[in-house]
Amino acid sequence: MTQTILVPTEGSPLSTKALETALADYPDAEVVVLHVADPIGSGLGLIDVMRPTFHDGSPPGSVSPEYWREWHEKAETKAKAVFEEAREKAAERDRTVETVLEFGDPEDVIVEYAETHDVDRIVMGSNCRTGTNRFLLGSVAETVVKRAPTPVMIVR
Repeated sequence: MTQTILVPTEGSPLSTKALETALADYPDAEVVVLHVADPIGSGLGLIDVMRPTFHDGSPPGSVSPEYWREWHEKAETKAKAVFEEAREKAAERDRTVETVLEFGDPEDVIVEYAETHDVDRIVMGSNCRTGTNRFLLGSVAETVVKRAPTPVMIVR
């Protein structure tokens, strides 16, 4: 039976390193690259915050339809770039990856994806925050480790 390895990524160097680790350590596994766009996120941890400038003058957090339309377009553009880099990394090892774009809270989306898609392991990067920053900001990786239905490998 083929293993399925989930690699959440936002395109950072640590998440790229996590993908490289997954490809090297699990040569026969199916690798799924998951990018989570969080419209509410703070930009810390495993998410990519897009604070775009909107043509209609709407402030961040606005409920303007134009705001969300532009945000969604920018999120998809960012995901395409992240996925292209992931495909290139996989091609360097004569591998392919499946790519998935989801919207929502990264911690919840990662755990839910692992639960509903029979994932055997999660391999993800950690920003290695310590002290006050970790206490105040939390850690997506830490939360995933606590809640995941499967083993989690943290790459630093």
